[in-house]
Order: sequence, then C-alpha cells, then structure tokens
Amino acid sequence: MITQDITVDGLMLLLFLVIVTGVALPFSNFFVRVFSGDMSRGIPGHIEKAIYGLIETGPDREDGWKGYARDMLVFNGIGFVILFTLLLLQGFLPFNPQNFGAFDLHVALNTAISFVTNTNWQVYSGETAASYLTQMAGFTVQNFLSSATGICIAIAVMRGITRHSTDRIGNFWVDMTRCTLYILLPIAFIFALLLASQGVIQNLDPYAQAIGYGSAGQQTIAMGPVASQEAIKEFGTNGGGFFNANSAHPYENPTPLTNLIEIFLILLIPITLPLVFGRMIGNMRQGWAIYTVMLILFLCGFCALYATEMAGNPLVKELGVSGISMEGKDVRFGLLGSSLFATSTTATSCGAVNSMHDSLTPLGGLVTMFMILLGEVAFGGVGSGFYTMLGFVVLAVFIAGLMIGRTPEYLGKKIEVLEMRTAVITVLVPGVLVLLLSSIALILPNVAEVMKNPGPHGLSELIYAFASMANNNGSAFAGLDATSAFYTLTGALAMAIGRFVPAVAMLAMAGSLAQKKKVPPSSGTLPTATFTFSIWTIMVILIIGALTFFPLFAMGPIAEYLAMIGGN
Repeated sequence: MITQDITVDGLMLLLFLVIVTGVALPFSNFFVRVFSGDMSRGIPGHIEKAIYGLIETGPDREDGWKGYARDMLVFNGIGFVILFTLLLLQGFLPFNPQNFGAFDLHVALNTAISFVTNTNWQVYSGETAASYLTQMAGFTVQNFLSSATGICIAIAVMRGITRHSTDRIGNFWVDMTRCTLYILLPIAFIFALLLASQGVIQNLDPYAQAIGYGSAGQQTIAMGPVASQEAIKEFGTNGGGFFNANSAHPYENPTPLTNLIEIFLILLIPITLPLVFGRMIGNMRQGWAIYTVMLILFLCGFCALYATEMAGNPLVKELGVSGISMEGKDVRFGLLGSSLFATSTTATSCGAVNSMHDSLTPLGGLVTMFMILLGEVAFGGVGSGFYTMLGFVVLAVFIAGLMIGRTPEYLGKKIEVLEMRTAVITVLVPGVLVLLLSSIALILPNVAEVMKNPGPHGLSELIYAFASMANNNGSAFAGLDATSAFYTLTGALAMAIGRFVPAVAMLAMAGSLAQKKKVPPSSGTLPTATFTFSIWTIMVILIIGALTFFPLFAMGPIAEYLAMIGGN
C-alpha cells in the first residue's frame, strides 16, 4: 500500500522554494550586470564585440519599441525558415543513423513554429522522427534563442518603465547576444554535465539493439545527445523532449535528484526576473510584491493538485486499497515529485512532463489546465510570464484607480489609453484563441471524432491542447490525436499569435512608458509595493480567469469529477 507523509512533503517543498529563491537573489544581480554591459570583458567580451562587428551594431545604437519589435520578429522569422528547411531536408543531411526521412509539410510547419515560439508542442515522436542533427542544430539551438527572446522582451519592458522622456528601450541584437553568451550558454553547459553525471545520456551512437524478456523479442533502444538538450529544455522553459515520454523517460530524467534539478532549472529564471525588476527600478519592494503574487498562485496550484491526487478516486478506495492516485506517475518520483513537476511546468511555459497529465484525477487535470489558462504567470516562462504579469498589474492599477476616482499611476507613470489597450491585448489574446479554436474544432464535422475519450474528458483534452498551444506551454493530455492537418495548422496559428502579439503589445507599452515623465507620488498615489496590492492583483487575475473559462471547466473536468464521485 502506498502511503504519503504530508508534513515531510510540505517541509521539502518549502525548503526547495527557499533554495531556488536564495539562488535567484544573487542571480538577479548577475542579470542586471549582464544587460548593463558590466560583464563585457575578457574572452567573452571579445566574442561579444566580434558579433557586433559582424552584424554592424553595438550597445550605443538603441531603438524605439518599433525597431526593437521589428528586429525581434525578423530574428525569429529567420530562425523559423532555417528550422523549417532543416526538417524538410532531414533525410539528406548527416548525423542521421536511423535514416529518418523528411517531416510532412504541415508537421514541419507546426514543429518549426512550435520551437521558435518557445512552445515546443510536439506532434511527432522524437526518437522515431528526428535525426541527431535536427535535435542539435534545430531544436536545441531554438531552445536557446526562443528563451533568450522572451528574456530580452522582459528586459526591454523593464527599461521602458524605468526610463523617462526618451523613446529608446534598447537594442534587441545586443540583448540577445548578452543573454545567450553570458547567461544561457554557460549555465546550460554546467547543468548538462551535471545531468550527464547522473545518467542522462549524451552520445552520437546508433540506436542499440537488445534482446527482450519472454516474447518481447528484439528491442531498439534510442540513443542520442540528450543531456545537452535537456539542460536548456528546462532552463529556458522550453519543454520539448528528446524522447516522446519527455522527462518521464529514464534517459532524460533517471533519478529523484535529476528530477529536482530539472524542476530547479524550470523555476530559476522565472523566479529571478521579478527580483531583476526590483533591482532595475531601484526598489526591491516592488520586485518582491510581484514575486509574492506569483508565489501565492504557485502554492495554491500545487496544494490543490497535491490534494486531489492524494484523495484519488473514491471508487478505488472502496476496493480497500490506497486512495492515492499513482496512475500515470513514476514511482521514482512519487506523489511529491510528480505534483511539483506538473505544477512547475504548467505554472511556467515549460511543458516538460514527468507524469502523464491525461491520467490526473479530473480536478488535478483542472489545476494544470487553469495554471496554463491564467497566462502562466506563476512564475511564468522565461520573460513571457513576467511581462504578462506586468499586464495584469497594469489592469489591477487601472481598476483600482477607477474605484478611487483617480488617474491610475504605476511607478510614477500615468496609465492611460495605450497602456490599457496593450495590457488587455496581452492578457486576453491567448484566452480568446483558446475559446475560438476550441469552438471551431467542436462544430466542424469529423474534427471532434479524433478524440479517443468522448464526453467531459474529451472536452478537457481539446481545451488543454489549444490552451497549451495558445499560451506557449507545450504539454498535452494524451488522448487527443493532434496530428491531422486541422490541428497542426490551427495550432501553428495559435502558437504564433499567442507568442508574438502579446510580446509586441508589451513592447508598445514599454515605448509609451519610456516617453512619459515621472509623476511625483502624492497622498492619492496607490501603493503597489504592499501585500494588500499583491492580494488585489491575485483577485484580478483569478476573476479574469474565472469569467473567461469557468463554463469550459464546468462542462469538462468539473462534470467529469461529479460523474466520478457519482460512481460513473
């Protein structure tokens, strides 16, 4: 019988979060030094300057928000074309010991957009479809570049808030270079070595052949350069697995220690960015206020998921066995390791999984779905979660300003029409995409028939798929066959719009705020570095999420839960 010590699990969770936050504090100072140019010395500094010379730019050549957004879109467009071409030519290229052929055209389109947008939604099985060259030069490279893009946008938004009377918010090429060269590459390299030391494989060997037990016969065991992709997959909150089983595969995540390391990597940058914000504006209390919002939402999500999986299925309890739901979970990680991983990967925009979310209890699946549909702001993906959270903060400030009859201000900047429009776009666009595309899928003939689980659970699978794609998460409920052209093409559209429309909107907000003069605080200024304002922001986030998605929850996971406890 499986038992669980809730007290021990709670203490382990708190200790883990204290460690991650403790590392994030000095790491946030390192971030500020990197993006201010203080690290541009020595050999890395010479490499940085050589890159600037090659692309004819430099730190002294800053852009307004339109130039920054243009360069960001051009850079990611080039990345998409290169990866898309690589997928179509895979069969003719080297480092392909299994002789995998080209991706289908619509699958290649979906996959290329998926990795460029930091979604890493996979409608293919990595070990049976992607060559080593595709994994290394295609997916792993985009894992670095897509995560760096999100961080750069977040830093540009921070500059827009801190600066005044200027239309300049930075240079995308400089930010991208510094982020990749000083932050992502060295840390991913260190953790790749650490993961490899614990059993994550890293080789270019052909697939191994083994004799199975009993009637299993000969088995093919996939090999490949996994550790190098695994580190940046988690550190950049990318999530795309080398293997189809993702971080449930023993070659990606072999031990409870590697499980904690991977969760640590998922959360490190998202937890760091609010503290970076506090340092950049010269007021750490503001950074801690946003951190508090994220932490409370994260802990609520974890506790709800842990409790529902601990309670399990009441019909199983009637058989006289443990009620803890271990279906779809690995005994290596247990309930705590599985619940913490599932919460972390959906609270951020990671999408890596070490258990099957489709096998969670109905309310457990609801928790992971809700964490995604909130915009993944607790703690959010690398960069994208932070600037989406700022969108919610602006909404909270604006609503509070209306309630007290005063022009809303945030950090000495007046919140006016443009800021409100961009905040609404940032917050609502992914949710509108989920509602629109899910509705289309349900009314078109033959499209809903690919659901292997009709009824409430099938609806949950459909909603989860579009929520995951529109919010750039990448995890999935396994029962939906999303390989048809309809899902790959609509999914590609959802991923592209869900990534770049909010990003451009927040850059527009940053450009507007940078041009404004700072207004000195007065007796009517709303304090935003308080616990009260943090709670108010949480209420705004939850109300928006509940109003938008509660009907879907009622028809999906809640209906399934009621059927379960009713014995159906």
